[in-house]
Amino acid sequence: MSSAYKKPLSDTVRSDAARLDATRLDATRSDATRLHAERYTYADYLEWDEDFRAEIIDGKIFMMPPPLTVHQKVCGTLFNKLYNFLEGKPCQVFIAPFGVRLYPEEDRSDDTVVEPDIVVVYDPSKIDERGCNGPPDLVIEVLSPSTAQKDRLFKFHHYLNAGVREYWIVDNDTASVQVHILDQGRFVTNAYGIAGPHDALAQYTSDLAPVSVLPGLNIDLKTIFPPPIQD
Repeated sequence: MSSAYKKPLSDTVRSDAARLDATRLDATRSDATRLHAERYTYADYLEWDEDFRAEIIDGKIFMMPPPLTVHQKVCGTLFNKLYNFLEGKPCQVFIAPFGVRLYPEEDRSDDTVVEPDIVVVYDPSKIDERGCNGPPDLVIEVLSPSTAQKDRLFKFHHYLNAGVREYWIVDNDTASVQVHILDQGRFVTNAYGIAGPHDALAQYTSDLAPVSVLPGLNIDLKTIFPPPIQD
């Protein structure tokens, strides 16, 4: 596959990818066959134009449309809190676009390359000029309408399988965070958020979310999300 792949991304694949919303889990068989007729790998990913943003999951292309403004605000605020906490510490935090090879192969044949919104990496040997080789310690995904199903299902499975120690799913619509902690091969989940005027207080553990892989860091979600509108 890779030896025959000469162009960054063919016009045919670009056109097909634009027609198919690759995040939909109920894509028809014919649609999926059209876009995913070939298996893409990290070797192909390296050939793409820098302005072409897509992920490869199980050899299939998933387009990444430009995020909404609120998505960028939430990402920026979370990144700043992590960056400030980690200043002077050996582990590093990165914000998208930043490639992550969850199952790296020496011959670049690995077929899952994702671009999480934020990652924290303890082991500096995993970092090279193109991103992270191996699972990060912390992954944060901020949901967007076009990526929510992929983040909750496909990526959840791969982050668990690859051994990501902590996975945050941040939902601006509900001002909440699902925190998944790896424990003996499975994710244990806690929900944190800002309870609105009509929410049951018991649905969230707290509005102060601890970062398990960074002891001592607790993120006040009231500083991440806008306050709920009171009736």
